[in-house]
This record gives sequence, C-alpha cells and structure tokens, in this order.
Amino acid sequence: MVITIPLVLLLAAVVALLLRFKAVGFGAAVIAVLFGFYLASTGVSDTIKQLVTAVTGALANVGR
Repeated sequence: MVITIPLVLLLAAVVALLLRFKAVGFGAAVIAVLFGFYLASTGVSDTIKQLVTAVTGALANVGR
C-alpha cells in the first residue's frame, strides 16, 4: 500500500513546526507564504514544478 501526501500539506506542516518551535516568527512565515503565491504567478513556476517533480521522483526511487 502506498500513502501519498500532497507537497503543499507537507510544506504547511513544516511551516507550522517552525512557528511552534519559534524557529521563525509569524511575520516571517506570512512573508514566506506570500512570496510563494507571488512566485507561483511568475514564469519560473514551471521550472520549479519540474524540479520538484524530478527530486520527488528521485527520492521515491532511492530505496529500490
């Protein structure tokens, strides 16, 4: 059985943990989220999606 977790949910959990353990402040977390939204609307978003797909594909094949 394979369990998949959306990358957005995983990144949200990381931001929540960073806030919880005070590794980053609330203002910095909001700025990071806003930066992600604005970055997604630029031309580099396709390149980032391809990079993330390649990295997650490589990580999935590490144990095989």
